[in-house]
Amino acid sequence: MIVYSVVSTKGGVGKTTVNANLGALLADLGMRVLLIDADVQPSLSRYFPIGRLAPHGLTQMIKQGALTDDCISTIDLALAPMLPRGQRLNPNGCLDLVVSDAPEGTLQDWLAPRMDSALRIKLALRSPLLSENYDVVLIDTQGAVGHLQDAAVLAADILLSPVSPDILSAREFLDGTQKLLNRVETARSFGFSIPPMQAMIYRQENTRDSREIARAIREEYRKLQCRVSVLNTVVPHAVAYKNAATAQLPVHWIDPGKACDTMHTLLWELIPSLEGNHAGGTSTGSSAEVADAFQDTTA
Repeated sequence: MIVYSVVSTKGGVGKTTVNANLGALLADLGMRVLLIDADVQPSLSRYFPIGRLAPHGLTQMIKQGALTDDCISTIDLALAPMLPRGQRLNPNGCLDLVVSDAPEGTLQDWLAPRMDSALRIKLALRSPLLSENYDVVLIDTQGAVGHLQDAAVLAADILLSPVSPDILSAREFLDGTQKLLNRVETARSFGFSIPPMQAMIYRQENTRDSREIARAIREEYRKLQCRVSVLNTVVPHAVAYKNAATAQLPVHWIDPGKACDTMHTLLWELIPSLEGNHAGGTSTGSSAEVADAFQDTTA
């Protein structure tokens, strides 16, 4: 099992969109995927239609320090208002969700006085339920510094950070990421490793200015002492992502052309062992072979 946390100290950069669409694509490749909405503004919890809403969610998972069945809701894309005819999620995969059910401030207040506040999600993910039933966990985070963001960072194997190639976002990325990494670096003193971060250029417009800023981001990341690498895959600014969110469907269903190709390229760069496997019946291997390739990567 591998855990990704999608993080940024800036809101509105596309964390939820990336989380939802990577999760759905992995599920369509036959992976068992759990989405965790660790943002007090529950955008991920509302992104796809929920088939069965669990009685509990993020609050109980964090407070009890364990993930149990009564915290896991199921996503049912067949309930989407604009489901394409004949389209269904790969029956060998699954896409489940821990909903954000904490009004803003309540979980932060509960975590604040606790010495183990930054480890509560990591503790919960040690539950046998996770390793037995899921291949990938994707955690959505709030776009602000706080105990929940720290907990999501330390729970991850890999951090993924979208950054928009405009000058204000680029400056915020460099400054905010440096502060985030410096803050969680103190966890090394307690024997915890800091996961590597992979930045991705997201919503790049087809303009010279946007391309120049993206190039500058790749050069400037070296100031972060090589603690951040920038992915080669660039996600362009495209209306397909907004349309997919409106339809409550994965973008690779809405746009089986460019957006589908981009999401596959991004996934293959993140998990090279899956390269060549394509959702929608054109993969080079069966679902079992895809799962075996993935297990080889995460072993």
